[in-house]
Amino acid sequence: MLVIRRDLVDAMVAHARRDHPDEACGIIAGPEGSDRPERFVAMDNAERSPTFYRFDAAEQLRVWREMDRNDEVPVVVYHSHTATEAYPSRTDVSYAGEPGAHYVLISTRDPEEHELRSFRIVDGVVTEEPVEVVESYMFAHTGADDTPDCP
Repeated sequence: MLVIRRDLVDAMVAHARRDHPDEACGIIAGPEGSDRPERFVAMDNAERSPTFYRFDAAEQLRVWREMDRNDEVPVVVYHSHTATEAYPSRTDVSYAGEPGAHYVLISTRDPEEHELRSFRIVDGVVTEEPVEVVESYMFAHTGADDTPDCP
């Protein structure tokens, strides 16, 4: 399950709407080992295409080096589909190189409503997962450690 703050969802959707009719792309970095998306990074679609996205190589190198320096990983890799449903294409699956990431797709084909879905893509296998949008991680259902320690 992807647990993600509402402000990060809003930022992805706004980026997708802003770049429409071209596909938008980016990542949300988080502390290594946390599976918690925290730092939104909108990236340029080097293809500037309504049907395909590719991170700019120089920008990707800069962003990944910055994550390394901050002990972060790409918790979410996102992009938009402008005319189709929010489901990974064959090309999306072939380019999915972060097995620990949540792959979020936002469809902007409807000008009024967006569709947002999350997937795990490992070794070419696509598995959809639930998305829980929260106001704050403090109250999210994050597992066994979400109860306070007792003295």
